[in-house]
Amino acid sequence: MSKRAVTALVAGAMIVTLSACSSGAASSDSKAAGHKLTIGFSQVGAESGWRTANTTSIQDAAKKAGVELKFSDAQQKQENQIKAIRSFIQQKVDVIAFSPVVESGWDTVLKEAKAAKIPVILTDRAVDSKDESLYVSFLGSDFVEEGKKAGDWLVKEYDGRTDDVNVVQLEGTTGSAPANDRKSGFAEEIKGEPKFKIVASQTGDFTRAKGKEVMQAFLKSQPKIDVLYAHNDDMAIGAIQAIEEAGKKPGVDIKIVSVDGVKDAFTAMSQGKINYDVECNPLLGDQLMDLAKKVKAGESVERRIKTTEGTFTPEQATAALPTRQY
Repeated sequence: MSKRAVTALVAGAMIVTLSACSSGAASSDSKAAGHKLTIGFSQVGAESGWRTANTTSIQDAAKKAGVELKFSDAQQKQENQIKAIRSFIQQKVDVIAFSPVVESGWDTVLKEAKAAKIPVILTDRAVDSKDESLYVSFLGSDFVEEGKKAGDWLVKEYDGRTDDVNVVQLEGTTGSAPANDRKSGFAEEIKGEPKFKIVASQTGDFTRAKGKEVMQAFLKSQPKIDVLYAHNDDMAIGAIQAIEEAGKKPGVDIKIVSVDGVKDAFTAMSQGKINYDVECNPLLGDQLMDLAKKVKAGESVERRIKTTEGTFTPEQATAALPTRQY
């Protein structure tokens, strides 16, 4: 072969090689540019209307934002959430978000996420950990403040009354942030009023069935109940059934203050069966998607992001009922 022919072959090979490299680089850049944000989300369960609305909000927001959402329902079991988080780590998602079933017992698995360099966002509920580096942000309500709002209504409702006011309390899931905080906030607000006596307090697990069951037990064991404080609306609605079956009028014979602000509770308020409701907004989806995108992009975010919420009287609930989203 002549020297000229060899030179031509070498030049041709270089062109092919360069073309291949160029094509590969373009493909890689294109893939990076089109990378879809992936979020692994572990939900508490579907124990209430509030939780269902929260799940729908997150799923709809993910679709709207073009985010790939890997969703897991823990069915109110911490071990299921821990398994889900470990699965998300193995799948190398971009961001992990979850609403903790209970506050404690998360350090080990969150350290695993941190070691894998996967940022964690807490939604709706907090964790009880001294190591705040295990999560980047907490998006949700102020449960202590919700309890205080319920207590503030009670104080104002019975202003001027001197005899004892007997209160029963339907607590949320034992060990959960909303149960702990709504209980402590309520107690803090009424502690200066010795006339308020919490004569019975028991968990109803945030469900209607359990709320009814526990209220039935309260009605049998307590000769006089003036007020029911429920940590969520589903338990309050279950309790209303028990009160009516006992031949009493909810909202009249036993006044009811609850937390959440779901549509079914607004219906009960419009019927005079719930006297006051403290809102806990479940529609966190859009905020979560925006937050996750900022975290993935390396932007600084607030450690604590609170949702905007109000309170409702029966009159206000009746007016808002036709357009209530959840």
